[in-house]
Amino acid sequence: MNAQPLDWNDLRTVLAVCQEGSLSAAARKLGVNHSTVFRRIGALEDLLGVRLFERLSSGYVMTEAGEAILLAGERIENEVLSLSHKLIGKDLRLSGVLRVTAPDALAIKILMPHMSGFTKQYPDIRLEFSIAGNYLNLGQRETDVAIRVTTSPPETMIGRRICGLATSIYASTEYLKNRQGEAYSWLMPDDELVHLPAGKWLKRQHPEAHIAFRSNSFLALLEAVKRGQGVAPLPCFLADPDQRLQQIIKPPEDLNAELWVLSHPDLRRTARVRAFTEFLLEVLKEKIDLFEGRSKS
Repeated sequence: MNAQPLDWNDLRTVLAVCQEGSLSAAARKLGVNHSTVFRRIGALEDLLGVRLFERLSSGYVMTEAGEAILLAGERIENEVLSLSHKLIGKDLRLSGVLRVTAPDALAIKILMPHMSGFTKQYPDIRLEFSIAGNYLNLGQRETDVAIRVTTSPPETMIGRRICGLATSIYASTEYLKNRQGEAYSWLMPDDELVHLPAGKWLKRQHPEAHIAFRSNSFLALLEAVKRGQGVAPLPCFLADPDQRLQQIIKPPEDLNAELWVLSHPDLRRTARVRAFTEFLLEVLKEKIDLFEGRSKS
């Protein structure tokens, strides 16, 4: 092997092929064309005097040398990412892009009415709001601040528990009036919301339940309940304000979750993250009775 320095772009290319398994997928990830990836891999193999991949019909498979570069490349990538976090963490300006993610129901019904107030107060901070059922990755900088419904926040993140989050079973008044002793039709969260306890609760309490509808959105479930399609587990903050809906049971403890605001530790000193987090805490604290299911008591 020639004792020549390796180019980080070449290592990134090898890393992408290792992770994606093909030149075309690696090219899409890197934002280059297929021939650029092919050329870089060939040039690096010539430089090192070893074969990094076996070219099989099923894709590119790492050799032992390729695996060594994968391990080194991942370490370097993590170091670069960590450095990025630390440098961003020293940014004390109240400006720049701030990426925020929250579940759809919480974002639209609770947060969005207040976002204009934040942007007026901090006009140089550009909010990028992602409404996501699946969790974006704080560690990989897919988001800067995450509002999450969970009972087990990631240990690598920092944040605040805001309050408990109560859930109950709801139906429309009209649906209950017209049911005439028939079994409930259940409207349930789908597998994208598997981290929530509703599915396990239903299997324990009503193993023979007829599930008529599933969705990855509590807003969709809310609309289905309002239209009399059946009964559904809904967060109290979402359903209690609607006078057309009734709680069938008091919020069971084993349907409860918690509301957290989280960010990466390296971003805790970033001015825009701190400003948004403080603003958010004030908004959410005003709604604690609603979140914990006490607004109708």
